[in-house]
Amino acid sequence: MHSPFIIELNEQNFRQVLESSMQSPVLVHFWAPMSQESAQVIPDLQALTQQYNGAFTLALLNCEQEQNIASQFGVQSIPTIALFINGQAVDGLGGPQGIHEIQQMLVKHLPSQDELNFMQAVELIRQGEHAQALPLLNQLSQERLQKGDAKLALADCLIETQDFVQAEQVLSHIPLEYQDNDYKSLIAKLDLHNQSANSPEIQLLEASYQQNPDDHKIANELALSYHQVQRDEEALEMLWTILRANMNALDGEIKKTFMDILAALGQGNNVAGKYRRQLYSLLY
Repeated sequence: MHSPFIIELNEQNFRQVLESSMQSPVLVHFWAPMSQESAQVIPDLQALTQQYNGAFTLALLNCEQEQNIASQFGVQSIPTIALFINGQAVDGLGGPQGIHEIQQMLVKHLPSQDELNFMQAVELIRQGEHAQALPLLNQLSQERLQKGDAKLALADCLIETQDFVQAEQVLSHIPLEYQDNDYKSLIAKLDLHNQSANSPEIQLLEASYQQNPDDHKIANELALSYHQVQRDEEALEMLWTILRANMNALDGEIKKTFMDILAALGQGNNVAGKYRRQLYSLLY
């Protein structure tokens, strides 16, 4: 398995790898082809390393090929697992171990899954991959999601994926100590959107619709205008109110606009998912 976080230890690199534990933990697995138990756990260790995504480095030492290094470490039995942090062995396991036992040892020293997801999401945001970061943030526990840094990251992703209503809700609950320049930048983006999303043309259509709530043609125009400025939840709610009473309103044009907006939002969008379920419940 090719990964920057999985290394074969040898005479040339073992000192450098151990020194790297000053920056990031290194898990050394002492194994040998003659020891079936030590070889069998390697794929699980590699998968676990990938899952942790850089929180530690896995260093594999073949004790048959590298007897000199194994003796320097004082390895008494194979397999042996040792975790190095800041150049020192801080924990370890001797004898055959399942991946669960190894994971339990790592949990004591490494970031939680919540922190790993958050770190990965922050890196994706830094790369401009907000749509990929959003599911990772949504996986966070409620406790972690209540922290200011997580809320700011979530609001950033929601704005970039054009879920402005949800973004506004998140930003309204940012703790005072996190209302920094990043927070002010997000508020400014939201204000710009709100200004463009409330154009004179939309205000005129809204006034016409208020005066003529049974005019489905005006409703359809207003829904399309809302969609153009990403006010999709308002558009869908208005169209849904009409469809619930008459699925063939405006000779099917209302349903077509409704379906077009759902399609434009895509399968992963929470708002679209909500209105799809409502539509299916009515149809089936």
